[in-house]
Amino acid sequence: VDISKPRWGTDTFLSRYRHFFHLTDPSNCFKSTIQLDEAKQIIQTFKANSILPAGGEERLWSAKYLHDSAFHPETGDKQNVIGRMSFQVPGGMLITGILLAFYKSPLEIFLGQWLNQSFNALVNFTNRSGDKPLPNSVIAAAYVTATSFATVTAIGMNKFLPVLSSNPLIGRFVPFTAVAAANMVNIPLMRNQEFVDGIVVTDSEGNRMGTSRKAAKDAIGLVTFSRICIAAPGMLFTPVIMQFLEKPGRIMHGAGKIKSCGIQTLLLGCFLIGAVPMGCGLFPQHMSISVDRLEDDLAARIREKNGDVKYVYYNKGL
Repeated sequence: VDISKPRWGTDTFLSRYRHFFHLTDPSNCFKSTIQLDEAKQIIQTFKANSILPAGGEERLWSAKYLHDSAFHPETGDKQNVIGRMSFQVPGGMLITGILLAFYKSPLEIFLGQWLNQSFNALVNFTNRSGDKPLPNSVIAAAYVTATSFATVTAIGMNKFLPVLSSNPLIGRFVPFTAVAAANMVNIPLMRNQEFVDGIVVTDSEGNRMGTSRKAAKDAIGLVTFSRICIAAPGMLFTPVIMQFLEKPGRIMHGAGKIKSCGIQTLLLGCFLIGAVPMGCGLFPQHMSISVDRLEDDLAARIREKNGDVKYVYYNKGL
């Protein structure tokens, strides 16, 4: 049993979806310290002695996914609950529910986007690299910039697009537009050093071939798109459902903002359970790039070292 790799492989979207579905299982964030430490002990014992726990392979894989959802992959430290992968669904549904229910006044918009970006910053801090930690100054700069950009986008759309006043349904999509805009700023800022230094590219055997800025641009673009795809189903379909439910004679007609927020939060939870693993598994973790697309000097070194290499591979991140 090779627990260093995903249980179902990474070759197809379905296999990647199953992997991330178990990794982001929201029930994992409610596990006790005793259960987490037991899972860690099972993994450590298996790695040291290849001894399967009572319950066999099924118990081993269950412990593996519970362990990986709560402990940092490089440092091995137990992560704070809010920053864990398993908290993406409960955290995301609560915050997005607030964004969709309170989106009209500038104060509501600012507080909602501030809360959303505070959550994102904590997740980024919790999952920062243990080998080359992300400086707190970078996280802070991305946090402030993304919050400001999302707030300005939402307020600007509400103020300067007349169609939002005449069509309430379209107005409900403003929070999604702001979140998408924030992701397009936040992620590149968080990973801005990669634009300068590049990211590691390897051959098919995992041998390092150098670092590429062009691969970094592709990786950041893919991750940004994936993050937007995670938010899209809930933030696009929930407003349509709510618009239907709030019509005269329907169950939510005349409901206050608090009740509306509660219903939208539940709807978002249903969408996010599927959307989070979908977005994370949309692309393979290790992507390929043609040697011809790399920087000229790097491509020349690769061809000189091994002329048969046509593609190299990079870890796009999450």
